[in-house]
Amino acid sequence: MGTRLSMASWAAERAPLGLPTLPLSNGLHIPLLGLGTSHQGGYSHDAVVYALQKCGIRHIDTAKRYGCESLLQKAIKESDVKREDLWITTKLWHTDYGYENTKQACLESCKRLGVQYLDLYLVHWPDAQVPGKSNREIRAETWRAMEDLYEKGICRSIGVSNFLINHLEQLKEDCKITPHVNQVEYHPFQRPQELVDYCRSRNIVFEGYCPLAKGEALTHPNIIQLAKKYGKTPAQICIRWSIQNGIVTIPKSTKIERIRENCEHCTRRTLLLLTLIGDKMVKSPPSALKI
Repeated sequence: MGTRLSMASWAAERAPLGLPTLPLSNGLHIPLLGLGTSHQGGYSHDAVVYALQKCGIRHIDTAKRYGCESLLQKAIKESDVKREDLWITTKLWHTDYGYENTKQACLESCKRLGVQYLDLYLVHWPDAQVPGKSNREIRAETWRAMEDLYEKGICRSIGVSNFLINHLEQLKEDCKITPHVNQVEYHPFQRPQELVDYCRSRNIVFEGYCPLAKGEALTHPNIIQLAKKYGKTPAQICIRWSIQNGIVTIPKSTKIERIRENCEHCTRRTLLLLTLIGDKMVKSPPSALKI
């Protein structure tokens, strides 16, 4: 078991080189690796500050639903990382869907985060369950508000989460701006390749959450075997596999030592040197992992 890191030990460490990015259709670049948060014990002030100060993380993913936007404001301020160097993503919860509600919810998220703009704002789920209106009608109404927020510069990019092909097709018919990002669960046990291919065909960047399959991947015998073979941890195997498949990857952890582990092999130099492990897993991930 590794030595537990404390905030007092940070001074001896150095932040790595800048992490690689992927271009969005509007010309912005989103960092390939981010730090996720959640509402189920998924937030740690110390861990966020550590990720920003010592790991070079510049991409933070959160949501109104998670209840930690205001906490993130404090962590970002303590990190002393400049706002312009950060990529901040948050999400619109379904109770705020609708044209006016969406705009108001975005401004409230900005206030809680202590920012003037968002780098990426996502519609959290495709279903709304608003009485008297279909989900498609609510999605279209909500997306028109997202387009307005984008055009006003409050959101530098806009996207969706958990949307399937039929939801994206409907948005294409009903609205003007194609989502810049679609964030969906993605890990060795869940590879929605048809959806990934569809998104890429429309210049929608695919972003994957739960890259460790909520911890299940860490104990899978084949992943453990690969980790031993290549001198990596199971988490590093899964994160590397996801990133080298071209997926923006946002693992979450509240443990400083896990965040360091997740980041230490993901510098630009390391990722550009596609090793045997990367070549094998990208070319034939199902057979490579035998899952």
